[in-house]
Amino acid sequence: MSEMLWSIVVPTYNRLPILQKCLAALERQTITEPYEIIVIDDGSSDGTVEFLTSNRDRYPHLRLLTQDHAAAATARNYGIDSALGKYIAFVDSDITVNPEYLQAHTATLAQGEKVYSYGRIIDTCNLEAPDSEIVPALPMFTAAIFDTCNLAIARKWLIEAGKFDTGFFQYGWEDFELGMRVKKLGLKRSTCAGAIAFHYHAQFSMDKIPRLLEMEEQRGRMSIIFYHKHPTWEVKLMIQKTWLHLVIWGILTLGGILNDRTLKPLLTWLCDRGKAKVAMEIFRIYMNWYTVIWMYRNWDKESKLLFNS
Repeated sequence: MSEMLWSIVVPTYNRLPILQKCLAALERQTITEPYEIIVIDDGSSDGTVEFLTSNRDRYPHLRLLTQDHAAAATARNYGIDSALGKYIAFVDSDITVNPEYLQAHTATLAQGEKVYSYGRIIDTCNLEAPDSEIVPALPMFTAAIFDTCNLAIARKWLIEAGKFDTGFFQYGWEDFELGMRVKKLGLKRSTCAGAIAFHYHAQFSMDKIPRLLEMEEQRGRMSIIFYHKHPTWEVKLMIQKTWLHLVIWGILTLGGILNDRTLKPLLTWLCDRGKAKVAMEIFRIYMNWYTVIWMYRNWDKESKLLFNS
């Protein structure tokens, strides 16, 4: 039997409809080398395990692992520990990829020993055909240092770096924090324009606002853990805890006057006219202000709760 070249690690939690699209795309890879798809179910209650168990013939590369509901970091570590491949590709379960995905990452990783590969991410609201979005012809650019939506790396470097920190118990930053430790090992990020991930998001609607703001609070809380582990200016820029971000988002929201309540008529009007994407981009401005001001108001209190200091 040939040595396994790739293990694709896919954590999932209650995402069966888009997970089916994700796995179908991963089964259509053009690469000829052996690969496996490791799905780690994080305690789903939507029939994910039952569906995958009864439809194994659809997914010949699939290995299904299960755990009690914990967090994405725990699930990814389970996948890393169980992986048979030399390389690991991280794909979230709301992602579909192009057929050349693994082939492109393979070519990028061949550039050097201390390289990890980062591919394109295209947002989509099209659940039926998420990979039908137009891919921009412009050169790829991203400030993300370690985004698990579309990233590939040799397994040995993940082990040496210490894998994901499961202390990140809510949404946000556990992948970037691991990226800081990978960076300290001397690895460089190499962009891989040929590996394309189509990231599905449910279309913006007014009823999603409370959940979006809750996630921003979680992101702010996890920012404290991130900065506690890496108290650098670089991390402050990433989490937006600087006077510059406070000024920028303060100006754009008129000091928070433009918020979820005052923007409601405009956002509702846009959604009613099929302009949900525009509404989301407008609301995203307020979400940035919300996160920044939340951190400034709650940093000391949350730090004491998190670190008992």
